[in-house]
Amino acid sequence: MDTRPAMTPTDTSDETDAPEHTYSYRPSLLGAQWELTLGREVLSFSAGLRSGRVPYARIARLRMAFRPMSMQTTRYMTELWAPGEPPLRIVSTSWRSMVEQQRLDAAYSRFVADLHSRIAAAGNDLVCERGRPPLVYWPGLAVFIGVSLGLALLIVRALQAQAWVPALFVGGFFALFVWQGGAFFSRNRPGTYPVAKPPRELLPG
Repeated sequence: MDTRPAMTPTDTSDETDAPEHTYSYRPSLLGAQWELTLGREVLSFSAGLRSGRVPYARIARLRMAFRPMSMQTTRYMTELWAPGEPPLRIVSTSWRSMVEQQRLDAAYSRFVADLHSRIAAAGNDLVCERGRPPLVYWPGLAVFIGVSLGLALLIVRALQAQAWVPALFVGGFFALFVWQGGAFFSRNRPGTYPVAKPPRELLPG
C-alpha cells in the first residue's frame, strides 16, 4: 500500500513541477468567484456554472498589461485565448465588499509566472503580447504629453502672476497626473516577449 501523503492544490507553491497551483479572485461585486488551477498539462477554470479546461499546448495568444480602474489603482491583468474557448482573464485584485477590494499581488505574480513556465514546458513557443495595443497606446500617450505640457504652462503663468494658491493647486494636480499617467504608460508600452520570460514590471510585488 502506498503510504505517501496525497498532494493537495495550493496557491503558495512557486515550483514549476508542483502538481497543481490554484488562484482565485472575484472580478466584480455581484459576479461569481473565479478559480483557476494549473495542472500538469492543462489550465482548469470555473466561475459559477461555467467551467473548462485549456491545454497549455493549445493556448494561441497571451497578453499581460497594467489595467488600473477607478477603485483599483494597482490592478494587473493577464488575458489568454485558445481555439474554441472564451477569453480568460486573470486579475490581481478581488472584490470583498461594496467598499473593499483586496490586492493579491504576490499570489497573482506567482500564478502568472508559473503559467508561463508551464506553457513553455509544454513545448508551446508562444510569442506573448505586453501592454496596450499600439493603436490605443500611441494616441493616448500623445494626449497625455499634451495635457502635461498644458498643465505645466498653467503653473508657469500662475507663478508669473504671483497667484500662489492656484499655482499650488494646479501643481498638486500636475504631480498626481504625471505620477499616475507615467506609471500607466511606462508599464503598458506595447511589444512582445518570449513565453519563458514574462516582463517583471507587469508582475506586481
